[in-house]
Amino acid sequence: MSQFPACPQCNSAYTYEDNSLFICPECGHEWSTTAAADAVEGEKVIRDSAGNLLQDGDTVTVIKDLKVKGSSLVVKIGTKVKGIRLVEGDHDIDCKIDGFGAMKLKSEFVKKQ
Repeated sequence: MSQFPACPQCNSAYTYEDNSLFICPECGHEWSTTAAADAVEGEKVIRDSAGNLLQDGDTVTVIKDLKVKGSSLVVKIGTKVKGIRLVEGDHDIDCKIDGFGAMKLKSEFVKKQ
């Protein structure tokens, strides 16, 4: 059909390019051409809330107070997390936080140092 990649959200083949974005006319999803090029390489690309590429071993900072499921504890904004590991799934960061222990975080709630 087209030389453009399929939509990552709905797998539609009818995507088109507009400046530096790919756009899906069926679901309205937009994504950058650089993210699509990274995804073509075969590895899942995980980015922080600011769009910076995350890698294993990075240090990140929590950008929002996060309630810890199953307890009354809260990971406060500004908490530094060292030596993260990237994993598959909804919560794509596996880490240890001082005072909390091992936990999983979503990349959308952290910022790379």
